Amino acid sequence: MNKPLRGAGLGLRTEHYQELLAQRPRDIGWLEVISENYLVDGGKPLHFLDRLRADYPMAMHGVSLSIGSADPLDRDYLNRLRELARRIEPAWISDHLCFTASGGRQSHDLLPLTFNPASVRHVARRVRQVQDFLGRRLLLENVSSYVRHAADEMDEAEFVRAVADEADCLLLLDVNNIYVSSRNHGIDAHAYLDRLPVERVVQMHLAGHQDLGDIVIDTHDHPVRDEVWQLYDHALRRFGAVPTLLERDDDIPPLAQLLPEIRRIGSALAEVRDAA
Repeated sequence: MNKPLRGAGLGLRTEHYQELLAQRPRDIGWLEVISENYLVDGGKPLHFLDRLRADYPMAMHGVSLSIGSADPLDRDYLNRLRELARRIEPAWISDHLCFTASGGRQSHDLLPLTFNPASVRHVARRVRQVQDFLGRRLLLENVSSYVRHAADEMDEAEFVRAVADEADCLLLLDVNNIYVSSRNHGIDAHAYLDRLPVERVVQMHLAGHQDLGDIVIDTHDHPVRDEVWQLYDHALRRFGAVPTLLERDDDIPPLAQLLPEIRRIGSALAEVRDAA
């Protein structure tokens, strides 16, 4: 069942369990689960996960690895992550290039790292430890950000590339996050994409955001906005037909309302494949 991902995927949320089982939409090629929702011994989440796994290839996406933290890696968490991976055989395991915990306390937020060589070495060392423990390469996702550190010595694209090269890991490119950060920090989103290593980008995310004028917030509670679709077109031209996921985490509509966006992703990927 460890099939490669292809085409458009959807972030699996509890609101869509029954609809996915009943309808099995052909436009959805794969599902991505939030790993922490299934690090349990039993119950309904794993029951539905096993049933859906029979029909869809899957990826695992975490939010609490805290790969950039100064705290020790959580071995209990990594053990449970590895057990879940053995259960569902995901195509990829991913998490965020950030930190979420400090001093043993979870912030429950994806906090930005300092972009300098010391951070590159620190994160890369921890990524290699995680990859050795899991027995597979990890995907790291760029996060949206609203502040910068005074100690930054490089820009985000340079930092992401340096970490991936030093750790020999792969990248999950969140196009919406790049747009959000580019607006908040006044950077060129297209130039950001052009500086990332093509060979390491193996998955993408699309989502909606709130544009408040002076600040843009990554909320995952709106359809994908036109400006993000345009940036996605640029990403496809650079990276090719990389499997792409639609995320929706708040104000979640019925599945039928998300399918037009799923089909738009699928059509864009098919055009790139045909051109290639």
